[in-house]
Amino acid sequence: MSDREIDQQLVERVQSGDKQAFGMLVSKYQRKLYRLLSRLVRDPAEVEDLAQETFIKAYRALGSFRGESAFYTWLYRIGINTAKNHLAAQGRRVPASTGLDSSEMENVEGGERLHDLDTPERQMMTRQIARTVDEAMADLPAELREAITLRELEGLSYEDISGVMGCPIGTVRSRIFRAREAIAARLRPLLGTRADERW
Repeated sequence: MSDREIDQQLVERVQSGDKQAFGMLVSKYQRKLYRLLSRLVRDPAEVEDLAQETFIKAYRALGSFRGESAFYTWLYRIGINTAKNHLAAQGRRVPASTGLDSSEMENVEGGERLHDLDTPERQMMTRQIARTVDEAMADLPAELREAITLRELEGLSYEDISGVMGCPIGTVRSRIFRAREAIAARLRPLLGTRADERW
């Protein structure tokens, strides 16, 4: 049985009045949701509140969930919208740093080369690259940053991202491509690569 089928069974149990089934969904997705929200909001206390608010909203709306998308796609969309509304209400925008660390760099094109040698020079280069990726992501328009975060850091499929962002798959592919190109352009000087080559 797939994860999606298990989630759907849990959703159906919640819809039938089984509150413990919702607790299982919370346990399953709490850390992933927290990680996603912490990319948008820096303050851990705010992230905690937003995660709780997201689960409350999901619980209240679960009666209308029909399973057209995966449960976590639906949950992530609620979480992202909750965070965006929170930031907008405070007159804030998505923070400049994504908190991307060197272990997560493996998810960004070329990151695997960073772990070849664990020398002080390599560690310094890894930190510089992480800083550059943070800055590049901070400069991306919100829809590109959201798409690349969901794909590279959260590991969602294009179809799931399409569901979370509420746009066609072609638009998702375009946004991810444009985000990768923007990040790559910032990394090329550090990695010594030309515009026509991949590292």
